[in-house]
Amino acid sequence: MRRLLINALLLIACGMIALPGLGAKINAVKVGSKINVTINGKYFTSYIFSEDEKYPFFFPVNGPVSGGSVTSMRNAVWPHHSSLFFGCDQVNGGNYWQEGLERGRIISVNAQIVKEGGDTVIITDECIWSRPGALSPIKDIRRFTITASSDSVTIIDAEITMETLIDVVIKQTNHSFFSVRMASDLAVTNGGTMINAEGLMSEAGTFGKNSPWIDYYGKRGNAIEGLAIMQHPSNPWYPSPWFTRDYGFMSPTPMYWPQNGTDTQMKKGTILVLRYRVLVHSGTTSEADIAGQFEKFKNIK
Repeated sequence: MRRLLINALLLIACGMIALPGLGAKINAVKVGSKINVTINGKYFTSYIFSEDEKYPFFFPVNGPVSGGSVTSMRNAVWPHHSSLFFGCDQVNGGNYWQEGLERGRIISVNAQIVKEGGDTVIITDECIWSRPGALSPIKDIRRFTITASSDSVTIIDAEITMETLIDVVIKQTNHSFFSVRMASDLAVTNGGTMINAEGLMSEAGTFGKNSPWIDYYGKRGNAIEGLAIMQHPSNPWYPSPWFTRDYGFMSPTPMYWPQNGTDTQMKKGTILVLRYRVLVHSGTTSEADIAGQFEKFKNIK
């Protein structure tokens, strides 16, 4: 009995067992152009900021049951989607979303781990939007806070502060801002479910609809896993309409449905603060209480 107790204490100390009510132990380590995050010793995600990439992004984003990623990279359909990411097309003639680094890049210049080792990991980054032969139109500061509220839910809170360095014009584009490409086995086309806060489902029901959140989930063996994106009520254009695809893509996309029906114009020095919550969860939308989780998120100042 004593030996079993000692072994259990060692496992707790190493983060392999989490004590009830004490929350998960979350660690992060910077290795080259990645920040790798583990929860109770299990690999959860990497924040990737390589100079060979179009923009920084998270991949994989592993589910709480299967341990496999609920997001995907560069599928056969629209291979420019990189898991969980932030970017924009049609910015002062540049493209900070699709393939081709010469068309524009979002360059990480200061990715850091601000906090790790307790129940929270905080990652910050400073990014410059750049393309050859043009003035940089935007810089942004990113803050990602990762927590695990239970064994079935992991949260990534994203706060992205954008500042225009010159006058900026963003033409109408479906390629704008915070986005996710789901793993193919969770896609609606493969039997998955996509549902918004109003209960509308699939691409036919959610495309172009304003909604605070969308959840996307599917069956994996005997388990169900998914990912929800929430928009904070403080965001400009809240709640933005969504660009959705049954093959596994969703993004709250204000630039495809501009409020005034024209290009979005911002003077030099304009500041935009955008806040999103990502919930990686097991179970269906109702089982994961996505609506209740949003109520908690929207009340955070």
